[in-house]
This record gives sequence, structure tokens and C-alpha cells, in this order.
Amino acid sequence: MAVREIRLLGDEVLRRKAVEVEAFDDALRTLVSDMYETMYHADGIGLAAPQIGVSQRVLVLDIREPEAPLGGRLAFVNPEIVSASTRTDRAPEGCLSIPGLEEVVTRPAEVTVRGFDERGEFYEVEADGLLARALQHEIDHLDGILFLDRVSPLKRRMLMKKWKRSREEARSQ
Repeated sequence: MAVREIRLLGDEVLRRKAVEVEAFDDALRTLVSDMYETMYHADGIGLAAPQIGVSQRVLVLDIREPEAPLGGRLAFVNPEIVSASTRTDRAPEGCLSIPGLEEVVTRPAEVTVRGFDERGEFYEVEADGLLARALQHEIDHLDGILFLDRVSPLKRRMLMKKWKRSREEARSQ
């Protein structure tokens, strides 16, 4: 297992649609293992492969909620949202690729996601709450969409200014 570098806003890999995984092999299992290690090292609850520079449809999550399936730890390969509720939920979101920024995002309150684990076993999860939100956030990454794209243009401009200021301050230190 290895901690990999998390790509930040501005890196083009974050804006590309990731390609489907075809081989469920040791390289994929190593990728998933590295993704968990990187996510835990960064104190995150979710990570998509593009966030570590790998343009493949892979995500990992670890949501510690009592009702979370599989104890909350999930790896999805080639995930797809097959249904989403019309009822929505508004909650703040942040992102390991955009550290320091957080904003309220509206998303469907419940989703059903299906895909494969890192061994190629098919499974489906019905999710609500934080798990539903995190799945949607990470699947967005696989489609080149960031949470900033889910807020109003005015909010996005304000957040981008804040981001640029924080990056300039970080460089000057």
C-alpha cells in the first residue's frame, strides 16, 4: 500500500471522464488499496481514482454509520447510479482535491448504485444520508464533475476567488 499524491483543482485529469475498468487484476487491487491508504492519510471519507491521477472508473468510501452496508467501507469499480429519488437533500460538501473549500450542495436524498468490487463481483447498494451524498460526489469525479459545478455561478465565482487566494498564500509561505 502507498499514499499517492492527491491532484488539486486545475489538474486536467479531474475534468476528464474516466474510462471503464476492463481487467480485475492485481494492478486494480493495488490501486484500490492505495486509494484507501491515500484517503485515510488525508482524513477523507471518499476518493475517486482521478483524484490520484488515474483516469479509471474506481472509487472508495469509508462511511462509519450504523446503517452503512459492509461496515461503511466500499470499493466500486465501474459504478453507475441506476435510480435517484426526486426528494432532495442540502448539505455542505468538501473535497480532498479542493482543500479548504466547502459549500452546500443539493443532491437526490436516496440513490441506488451498482457496479463491481475490486475482485469483479457485482453488487448493488441502496443508499441515503451521507452514503448517498458521498457516492454521488465520487461518481461525479468519475465524470469530470466537481462539487463546485453543483453550486450557483455566483457562489462558484466566490469560491474560486477564495481558492486562488489560499493557493497564493500557500505558495508565499
